Amino acid sequence: MPYFILLMLYFFGIPSSYAGSTTVDLDGLLEQVYQEGIQEQQENEQRTQVFLQERDQQKQKLAEAKQRLAELKAQIKITQENYDKDKVQLAEQQQKLDSDGGALRDLSTQFKQLAQATYSTLSDSFVSAQYPAQLDKLSQLSHSDYYPTEDDLKSLWQIIMTEMVESGKVSQFQAQVITPQGEEVEQSVVRIGTFNAITEGQFLRYLADTNKLIVLARQPSFRYQHLAQKLQQNADKQGLATMALDPSRGRLLALLVQSPSLEERIHQGGIIGYIILAIGALGLLIVLERFIVLTWLQTTINRQLKAWKNPTENNPLGRILKVCRPEYDTEVLGLKLDEAILKEIPKIKAGLATLGIFIAMAPLLGLLGTVTGMIETFQAMTLFGTGDAKLMSGGISEALITTALGLVIAIPLMLLHSFLSGKSNRLIHILDEQSAALVANHAQSYRLG
Repeated sequence: MPYFILLMLYFFGIPSSYAGSTTVDLDGLLEQVYQEGIQEQQENEQRTQVFLQERDQQKQKLAEAKQRLAELKAQIKITQENYDKDKVQLAEQQQKLDSDGGALRDLSTQFKQLAQATYSTLSDSFVSAQYPAQLDKLSQLSHSDYYPTEDDLKSLWQIIMTEMVESGKVSQFQAQVITPQGEEVEQSVVRIGTFNAITEGQFLRYLADTNKLIVLARQPSFRYQHLAQKLQQNADKQGLATMALDPSRGRLLALLVQSPSLEERIHQGGIIGYIILAIGALGLLIVLERFIVLTWLQTTINRQLKAWKNPTENNPLGRILKVCRPEYDTEVLGLKLDEAILKEIPKIKAGLATLGIFIAMAPLLGLLGTVTGMIETFQAMTLFGTGDAKLMSGGISEALITTALGLVIAIPLMLLHSFLSGKSNRLIHILDEQSAALVANHAQSYRLG
């Protein structure tokens, strides 16, 4: 360091204060340099001491860090060992969970399937009309995305048990009923198990979509409505009652009321069906008129048989008896009696020929209706194809209805015609028999005379 100061003085020169002096204080300068060197050395020693202190501190910290590292390594080793153990246990628990979870998933799936099946069954059950909250609960259970709880299992069990118990009961409750006019009124409803529901003698249908009961637009026959009304009047009483049940829970009843009535079936026959019915009505009028006339003729003839010697004009036998005269010989008398009988036969058989024509016409008209109905059916098939059966049902109905009407009219008229023919033939036989008796008596008298 002193040499460096000397070099600096040499190159840069001595200050002006020294330059003006004739004597340079080199000792002082040297002393100053020495002092500065000592001071600098002391500072360096202090720095060295500080550095050594810091080095010792760093060594101590390094030792502590190494010790901490060793502790952490030991802890990591223990943790790794625990992790390995926990991993093994976790694998075992996971395997157990998978096994138990599979059974639980199977249980959950079966539970949801049972809930959905129960919902499908109860959606058209009359019990749901009385307990509408059951459907909401079943819908929630069947569409849940979590495993069923104990309360869910109990709820489903209670709903199923309620349906089972209520299926054997006759219950009366208040419910909203939709009338055929579209009005919604609250009425007293009697539920017969899960089969039928009635109100005021009318059968009801359950609509699951709206959870409402609706009165059937077309009710069954009067006797079933009478049974329903009688049951509703005695619903609060104990005992047995007669009632018509629908085992299909309303489906059969809905189909029954949708089937056409007799009047609607007749209308399906069309114009030909009306003609057949008109022929049947005329035939029945002829049958009625002939029956009355033949019965009256039979009565008068029987009376005339008892009063042989007093013939009257109000019966065929009396008119025939009046033809008999003593001056006629046997041959003439026979001819006169035959003439009188021939005059009476048209009166006795009047209308039977017309009735026979009607009997022949009825099935022929039915066949004609069948042909026209099938033509209409084939035309519908040509225009619209065979995809929609309703388009063809009209023609088929007309074809079958007219055939049935023709047979229904012809068969009874044929039986009645046979009956009336037999009755008229018996009357004619009586006239022939009595005519033969008159001829025989007259011949015997003529011989004796």
